Amino acid sequence: MVKCRAGDRAAGRGETGPRIGAPGGSLTVCREIHLPKKRTFYPKGRVTARREPTLAENQPPPMPEFDELKMLDWQTAFEDDGTGDWRDGWFLDGARATVDNTLEGMVLSAGPIAGDHGSHCVLWTKATFEGDVKIEFDYCRLDTIFKFVNIIYIQATGNGDAQHHEDIRTWSDLRVIPYMRTYYNHMKTLHVSFAAYDEPDRDYVRARRYPTSDDLAFGDLALPPDSFETGLFEPGVPHRFTFIKHGDTLMFQASNGERSGLFTWDTSRFDRLTRGRIGLRHMATRCSRYANLTISTL
Repeated sequence: MVKCRAGDRAAGRGETGPRIGAPGGSLTVCREIHLPKKRTFYPKGRVTARREPTLAENQPPPMPEFDELKMLDWQTAFEDDGTGDWRDGWFLDGARATVDNTLEGMVLSAGPIAGDHGSHCVLWTKATFEGDVKIEFDYCRLDTIFKFVNIIYIQATGNGDAQHHEDIRTWSDLRVIPYMRTYYNHMKTLHVSFAAYDEPDRDYVRARRYPTSDDLAFGDLALPPDSFETGLFEPGVPHRFTFIKHGDTLMFQASNGERSGLFTWDTSRFDRLTRGRIGLRHMATRCSRYANLTISTL
């Protein structure tokens, strides 16, 4: 069920493909899950060969405090528990992706071909959100692919040139194949990678601020610090995510009942984003479930 204060009510667009949610409540995941062998997890930060750095050494104190930001007078602008028709509140980039609503939530499954740009996908809110934003949802990873990334885009708009209007829905046809470069070259948005892997045993969390320009290459878009080997995002483990963009501060908290991570970035070297859509990106072969999503603004 989607509840939205304001937004584009035009019909969403999906593509046919293998079904991954069972309407009766029992979940048939898109890929068979074999939980990996138990691994040793380390605190956030780059791990050295001889010494495990502590959480305090790798993550500076929040600025301002996360709990204080979370308790501000946020006003709910959008709600979706993930069980109703996703097309009511979302539209999809990517011809090979599928979205399925189940009793447990909304399952987003990228296309099946690793390395194929046409198998990437982004699920966008129809609504746009102004000012500071807080995004909360339940997340459960349904794949066992220890490579590629999941990304959330926060307040995305086009860069405003002739082909890339500020309203990104007006050029959805340019994203039927969701090349990554189309987004980081032509959108203004914050990007947070999570459940992301450059090596099978090394997950990372990373933030960026798009777009590139004559003076900024893709590598220049990163917002330090990166965090590695968080111990989060294991397949089949429910998590609660909270993202907060407030002024020049971006925060992400992920908790799974046994472990919690808090990631903080300073965005002040870029202009502030003031409005835009929220997007959930899966690179090819990645599959996750989203539920009880709330977007609030100040």
